[in-house]
Amino acid sequence: MVRPVAPGGRTRAAMALAVLCISVVAVQAENWPRFRGPNGQGISDAATIPVTWSEQDYKWKIELPGGGHSSPVVWEDNVFVTCGDDKTMRGVLLCLSAAGGRELWRKDFSLDKHPMNGLNSYASATPALDADQAYVLWPGPVETRLVALTHEGREVWTITLPGVKARHGAGSSPIVCGDCVIVSREQDKSGNLKSVWLAVDRKTGDTRWRYEHPENADASYSTPCIRRDKSGREQLVFSSNTHGIAGVDPQTGVLLWKMSGALPARVVSSPVLAGGLVIATCGEGGRGIRLAAVKPPDSDASAATEVYGLERGIVPYVPISVVHDGLLFGFHDQGTVSCLRSATGEVLWSEKPAGKYFGSPVCVGEKLYAITTDGNVVVLRAGPKYELLAVNVLGEKSHATPAIADGRMYLRTFSHLVCVGGER
Repeated sequence: MVRPVAPGGRTRAAMALAVLCISVVAVQAENWPRFRGPNGQGISDAATIPVTWSEQDYKWKIELPGGGHSSPVVWEDNVFVTCGDDKTMRGVLLCLSAAGGRELWRKDFSLDKHPMNGLNSYASATPALDADQAYVLWPGPVETRLVALTHEGREVWTITLPGVKARHGAGSSPIVCGDCVIVSREQDKSGNLKSVWLAVDRKTGDTRWRYEHPENADASYSTPCIRRDKSGREQLVFSSNTHGIAGVDPQTGVLLWKMSGALPARVVSSPVLAGGLVIATCGEGGRGIRLAAVKPPDSDASAATEVYGLERGIVPYVPISVVHDGLLFGFHDQGTVSCLRSATGEVLWSEKPAGKYFGSPVCVGEKLYAITTDGNVVVLRAGPKYELLAVNVLGEKSHATPAIADGRMYLRTFSHLVCVGGER
């Protein structure tokens, strides 16, 4: 059910928002403004990220004021990262200098205890950035706060959303699309709260639209991305147990298409784009259950079609796959890394280089980087033949995904943030 909030002037507003979405994606290519970077695809063309390093090669390393599994985000010279302390119940948004790791400012938030998986954290949601502000999501059992702050740390607005009624806690991160902040707030079927996809005005925090799911299934922890169809129209792409894979109009919240049943279990990973396909996975109990590759409709008169589906063994659960040069690379929770042809699902290789994964891989040029749960950075060739290039030891556990901006890579462990690469 869609509940638009600002009717009138739809055509002009839609055109303006489409231009803004395109402009934001173009600007973001030079930054790392959301979870998994530009449009959530985990792709960078940085040329100054080393393959191997030791602690002596770090550009800088700092101790964080709390734990968490969120990823760093970067806009120009500023690095933002969230931390959570489950003893003091304090959340922190930290802003650092990208060049030297110097703390520029921090903003503290009070947190409320709520049930979650022991492998989750109070700082799992990655902030989203635009040229003006940072947007931070702090979930709680009764209410969830979405806060907008300037890059200098001044609070602009705070809105209150429903609390978390999900078995494993919360995990989805906000994104920016044009002049809206998009948030997915899904609840488990055992709860009595509505699952919603929500758009709020990035300048005021006012609700633009909300899409209410007709019923709850297993809560999704997925973060949406933006897809452009053949006519140039922007679509928000969500993956969830409730709708499978779905496209939503970012101006109105109208559901444009969906592939129901494509994801029959809990969705933790986020969708990736592969040519004309959208690929997403689901799972449960620490293992992947199904991967679905869906072709969205070319027009409003046609329907989405599933091009192929893969079951169990080859399917990741928590980590998000990455697409490069027609290849889909999946890093599996239990440690296997697989390379598939993204158009067909044909498996080219499947190997186990080192450790298990909760964080997702990123592709930098022709190389893949991913952090194991033990804190080892695995570097692989992003090609049709398996080639392990390096395993770099961070010395501390990690559930986070690397971030890359301005030729530097940022690696988060349970209590530290490390920067490598760039000009020395």
